[in-house]
Amino acid sequence: MALQLWSTLKEAIAVYTGLSPATFFTVLAILFTLYYIVTSLFGSSDTPQRHEPSRDFDAQMEPLKPPVQIGEVTEEELKDYDGNNPDKPLLMAIKGQIYDVSQSRMFYGPGGPYALFAGKDASRALAKMSFEEKDLTGDISGLGPFELEALQDWEYKFMGKYVKVGTIKQTVPITEPEATGEPSESASPDADTSIPRENNDAAEAEASKHHEDAPSETPAVVKSDENAPSHVDADHKG
Repeated sequence: MALQLWSTLKEAIAVYTGLSPATFFTVLAILFTLYYIVTSLFGSSDTPQRHEPSRDFDAQMEPLKPPVQIGEVTEEELKDYDGNNPDKPLLMAIKGQIYDVSQSRMFYGPGGPYALFAGKDASRALAKMSFEEKDLTGDISGLGPFELEALQDWEYKFMGKYVKVGTIKQTVPITEPEATGEPSESASPDADTSIPRENNDAAEAEASKHHEDAPSETPAVVKSDENAPSHVDADHKG
């Protein structure tokens, strides 16, 4: 059976290719060898393309720049550090304290689940675990004890994991220094009013003295009037 199949194959090779079976298989072996060489060459050219994504990943995993102290900034200036500018660090604030969260860019950077908090003081939002725009503020007035406790936990986490790089400048004017700076001015009106008050006391004393003297004169006049009829009667009698 095998011999019959081999004889049939040789006849087919001779009919369709015009080559002897030995020549045919030699050519076939050469073609396979060429195919292997060409495939190897194209395969080596594809290798850099396969490794390009890994190089990009390595670039993303480069060591982070050391945190830079920015000092005291306003809330408006803090918005520039929300991660959209690759030349600036990724910052976030809790209770007025600013932290560099660049190492957690996957969470707080653009596209991250907490990207809404970046570049802001998100104390109220973290305490309430809220993602509403109205809660993206450092104002924590009116929070309950559980919310304040949650905020404290967040603050401890940031203090232990991230580097503090600055503080938020208070924009609300403080009136206490103004009040302490005006005691001399406020005292001067009191000092000025004390003088008229003494003058008023002196005037009242003189008025009371005059009032005391007035009754003594009145009886004298009345007395003289009382004596008048007796004098008239005496003249009339005379």
